[in-house]
Amino acid sequence: MQRPHPSTLIPSLDQTLRVADTALRAIFTLPRASRTCPTVPELPTDLTPVEKKHAAALMRVNHVGEVCAQALYTAQALATKDEELRCHLQQAAQEETDHLAWTRQRLDELGGHTSRLNPLWYAGAFGLGLLTGKLGGDRLSLGFVVETERQVEAHLQSHLERLPAGDHASRAIVAQMKEDEARHAEEALQAGGVKLPAPLKGLMRAAGKVMTTTAHYI
Repeated sequence: MQRPHPSTLIPSLDQTLRVADTALRAIFTLPRASRTCPTVPELPTDLTPVEKKHAAALMRVNHVGEVCAQALYTAQALATKDEELRCHLQQAAQEETDHLAWTRQRLDELGGHTSRLNPLWYAGAFGLGLLTGKLGGDRLSLGFVVETERQVEAHLQSHLERLPAGDHASRAIVAQMKEDEARHAEEALQAGGVKLPAPLKGLMRAAGKVMTTTAHYI
């Protein structure tokens, strides 16, 4: 297999500026959602201080996941030469921006804070997405999306089981996120994503475990 020339791995100045702008917005600014936050006003949330702290920790983990999703999709859109695929990835990234805004809003409502390691999480996800796209090609890149989204979907299901029963706001957000992630995985599969080898899936699960465990507290 012919390896890409090193120069093809280096983005242009214009691309670099766009990527930097996306990173700064994802990490340091208050994102704006294009969809209404899926909470139900008729189901008020009344939590004890302990429940609030627990819910905030879980939503911080979910927020980190969305920071990483922004990085992953941005990197893969940068890596591909297929304009149709780029548009698909950018659309998925927009939906992930909704998730980013919703989880940030809920964190603020719960009196929590975002992860102090967000720049690190973003950089790691971006680097992985870019390498996968540049060195593995579009089909492997899409396969990585499929596996990532399926693992995130399972993770969100666990949060639905762990969130306080009375936290209707957080539960509504997580449920909508889970639905969106399942659709993103199916779309990436239909677009040609390949099945990843078991060792790589295991490595992804291990890395995800480190991230979610750390973000729960920091």
